[in-house]
Amino acid sequence: MSHALPGDGHRGGFSIAEASADTDALAPVHGLFRRRYSGDDALLELAGLRFAQLGLAAETYADTPDELEHVLRFVPPHRSLPVVHLNRDLNLLHERDRAVVAGFAERFAGRLTGLVVHDKAEMAAQTDQFVTAMRGLDARLRERPGRPFVFLEYAAGLEPDWFVEVAERLRDAERVSCCIDVGHIGIRQASARFARSYPGLSFTGLDPGDGRLPDLVAAIQDAVAGALPDVLGVIGSVGRLGKHVHFHLHDGHPLVAGLQDHFSFLTRLPIPFSYRGRESLAMMYGPGGVASIVSAAAQACRPHEVSCTLEIHQVEGRLPLADAARLFPHWRDTTNAERMNYWLSVLGENAMLVSQCLTEVRGPGPAG
Repeated sequence: MSHALPGDGHRGGFSIAEASADTDALAPVHGLFRRRYSGDDALLELAGLRFAQLGLAAETYADTPDELEHVLRFVPPHRSLPVVHLNRDLNLLHERDRAVVAGFAERFAGRLTGLVVHDKAEMAAQTDQFVTAMRGLDARLRERPGRPFVFLEYAAGLEPDWFVEVAERLRDAERVSCCIDVGHIGIRQASARFARSYPGLSFTGLDPGDGRLPDLVAAIQDAVAGALPDVLGVIGSVGRLGKHVHFHLHDGHPLVAGLQDHFSFLTRLPIPFSYRGRESLAMMYGPGGVASIVSAAAQACRPHEVSCTLEIHQVEGRLPLADAARLFPHWRDTTNAERMNYWLSVLGENAMLVSQCLTEVRGPGPAG
């Protein structure tokens, strides 16, 4: 995967001049805060340094409360509290798993914005039961002030209309809301649109090196381009409910082998032939698409009731540590530290992109 960069001036280190953005515009923007590669806690210190320099809020992954306590030690202060993505195996249809979520909410009351939990395919056949269960969870969350939201993430590939229906039925559940994952919805909708045009042929049977691709590429890109309007429709439907909505922002393409999303908005998909003058394909969104998403979210959701996380982790490269070298005096091989530094720089580039989109929607604030 090629990575298109906005400029090369900082590639020898991390440029604070380029990364500094309007703090007000960046305030609702979170980035993944995690130890991305094998190593010790110096990698979390590196993440803390870069997040502080960028003014990014954090979203982290945690399977247990103790794991979360450990990671939060390294998250720099920010006026937007962290979001936590809980274990993907949790199923909110099950009481034991709702108890796990409620336990996190109790222990970290006043310290988190929200807890993200995936939806599950079986929920569609048990919608009434699921809505009742979520109302019960909401009641538990409201027992004590300061408990975080629970954000149900679109993740299982269900019909987006089902996701919107659940959001509407839980309109009055104060502490339960939605996480709109634009990558997951987009991949699902692009794949479905292509399958309707080419019955019996799916993206899983294609890849950029497939000999059939030159004849299919126009139809593929039409299907991919159709993802954005569908995502904007979901944003409008959920946003008008007047609740806090969280977003997972990342790009993707259904021709990618393996995990098809969680890419930067500043990248393209390489192909072995020329299409419209380039040997690469546009991803689902790109900078223009994310600008439309940010604009739709800002317009549909109430002010200060929207947050987003750049959930980008399909990144590979190395970047010299520069000012962060002091964190790794005990490392003989800094390869993974430089890989982590590069990933954080990609998060920073995407944060600047989203920040600029927010500034254009809301108008410029005071200089940072």
